[in-house]
Amino acid sequence: MIGSLAALLLFQLAGEIVVRLTGLPLPGPVLGMLLLFAALLARGSAPRVFNDTSRGLLNYLALLFVPAGVGIISHLSRVTDEWVAITVTLVASTALAMVVTAFSLRALTTGRGE
Repeated sequence: MIGSLAALLLFQLAGEIVVRLTGLPLPGPVLGMLLLFAALLARGSAPRVFNDTSRGLLNYLALLFVPAGVGIISHLSRVTDEWVAITVTLVASTALAMVVTAFSLRALTTGRGE
């Protein structure tokens, strides 16, 4: 498990390095995730240890929301001042994600007899 965590962090580090060297307008962890995805595609499948590690991380994913909740409580006055913009943004982004997902699913299932 330690080895797979180290591999995940190395891919994140590689993404950060590439972004800093090239000036790409992309977060380093996102590029690292894309590099990991490309490596796993080239390999053909994810190693079992990666599956176990990712499952372990997902079990504790809720803990990662604690700092965000603390931040919201810390800046509650700003949230109350800008609640309309926040609400509109949340509703619009959710609706857009649902529409894009529906069109993607439709494009992927077209011609498959489903």
